[in-house]
Amino acid sequence: MEMHQIRYFLAICECLNFTRAAEQCHVAQPSLTRAIKKLEAELGGPLLRRERNHTHLTELGRLIRPHLEQIHESAINVQAQAEDYCQMQTAPLRLGVMCTIGPLRLVGFFDLFRKLIPRLELSMHEATGQQLVDQLLGGEIDIALIGLPNFPERLAATPHYEERYVNAFRIGHRFESMNTVPIRELDGEDYLERVNCEFNDHYEAIGEPVPFAVKVRYRSEREDWVQAMILAGMGCAVMPEFLPIMPGLTTRTLMDPEMRRTIHLVTVRGRRFSPTVEAFVRLARRYDWKAA
Repeated sequence: MEMHQIRYFLAICECLNFTRAAEQCHVAQPSLTRAIKKLEAELGGPLLRRERNHTHLTELGRLIRPHLEQIHESAINVQAQAEDYCQMQTAPLRLGVMCTIGPLRLVGFFDLFRKLIPRLELSMHEATGQQLVDQLLGGEIDIALIGLPNFPERLAATPHYEERYVNAFRIGHRFESMNTVPIRELDGEDYLERVNCEFNDHYEAIGEPVPFAVKVRYRSEREDWVQAMILAGMGCAVMPEFLPIMPGLTTRTLMDPEMRRTIHLVTVRGRRFSPTVEAFVRLARRYDWKAA
């Protein structure tokens, strides 16, 4: 089945006349007739009945007409979106990224996306998970990467990769001799508080209170400053495993229980995507996040 066959058939449905349908489609009538016969052969029966100057749909024709109309409409929409994309002088994208997501994990993905969309104009909005949820719902951003345990019903969240929670410290700390760090071992430790940390949200999602109390020596919204203070020997901190970026920072996986979070690509349900957002979503779905 080819698109021109569908187009010719739908034109006849409107005109109920082969001659006028051929004129409407800008094709010779014999070509239109051959296309319809071929379509009928493919579908296994006559679609049209010609009686003198009158043309009528057969029962089979009436049955398949709405399906072919849907196919034709979808094809028109696809073509329109492709034309819009090709004619774009710029490809804007307002992307929200949770401020606790490690950027190195995303380098390979953005390299591919840049090659896919050469005209990309990326505006990055870094904020907490809840702030990004509010910005999505308010239309301030198009799409977001968020690692929260749950989302409002209005949002569609597609999981893309997981990461464990680790304890980060500098070389020489007592945790260095451990293969993993039981969570209870954090009790009483000098600690660097990451103000935007969502670890407690994930722990509370399993229905248990956080089982340790630490001595907070420093707190900051800046992940890089927290890591710098760890290297200065002010204490340790819990963070997602792909967040540490400073050389010399040492980590161990937290255990008993092992805690993980999932990074989701989040959009607003029912909101129409721009061509750039659509391309971002498609690439994210097929990208090999495990190999990143």
